[in-house]
Amino acid sequence: MNDDGVLRSTHLCNASLAMTDLIHLAPEIESALHDARPVVALESTLITHGLPWPENAATALAMEAAVRESGAVPATIAVLGGRITVGLSREQIQELARRPSGSVRKCSRRDLPIVVARGEDGATTVAGTMIVAHHAGIAVFGTGGIGGVHRGASFDVSADLLELGRTPVAVVCAGPKAILDLPLTLEVLETHGVPVIGLGTDTLPGFYTRSTGLPIDVRVETPREAAAIIAAAGRMDARHGLLIVVPVPESDASPQEVDAAIEQALTDAETQGIRGKGVTPYLLARVAALSGGASLRTNQALLVHNARVAGLIASELMILGPTASSRI
Repeated sequence: MNDDGVLRSTHLCNASLAMTDLIHLAPEIESALHDARPVVALESTLITHGLPWPENAATALAMEAAVRESGAVPATIAVLGGRITVGLSREQIQELARRPSGSVRKCSRRDLPIVVARGEDGATTVAGTMIVAHHAGIAVFGTGGIGGVHRGASFDVSADLLELGRTPVAVVCAGPKAILDLPLTLEVLETHGVPVIGLGTDTLPGFYTRSTGLPIDVRVETPREAAAIIAAAGRMDARHGLLIVVPVPESDASPQEVDAAIEQALTDAETQGIRGKGVTPYLLARVAALSGGASLRTNQALLVHNARVAGLIASELMILGPTASSRI
């Protein structure tokens, strides 16, 4: 390695250590990571922006319970007073859940330094949660759905997709949110080298529905098979994430009326000129209203289901060896 290479390697190492110093691990999380027990990262945007009170608090706590039932330790991530916190307490989750969404910044990659420097509160998105989880040493993250390419605006690509292409964390979800352009979203994932792994499915789930009919990269039947692919990526020192898609349980899938509600919500958003970070929260709330709450109930069910599956995968990954899981 030449001098430039040595300097760059040293710089990257120092930057990683500096990021780690900014992260506060709750005692339970610190102990679990030290003892090589399975840990699952959980996001906080669903608490502040994704679901209304009191469903947001109830769902976040149910997700944590589901992770524990699967044999892993839940680590809900947020920024509190400028402090990146891994492992929120029950009281912290409930306090965030009661806050008006405008008082808490949604934190993706671009937002994290802002909230840290200004001592603000922030709720981590999929991308933001991946970044923090990776630096904390957590390999598996359970969530509802990821962002993607917006319909009618192929230039509007969620930071979630870019993060999956450069941050080695396995994300367990029910697919991209149904309000998005799903074929284009798959194309972007392919471009960034992100494998889409279906647990019990050959096709991409449609978030509210079990299948979109769109083919994905590989089907596995068990959490252990999914963990084996994650472990292989870790042994290869892969620098990208993996997307593990899980269909919503059949009993919780939304009726076909949700498709019509999505189309109406998209039209309404366009008419009202809603753009940027406000689009997804608006669409989810509007679809919930138009579907008579059916989409909200499905959303809650798949969040808890995905958390449970993420816990099972994290547990299997740890059985394969802590070295395999820590490398990813």
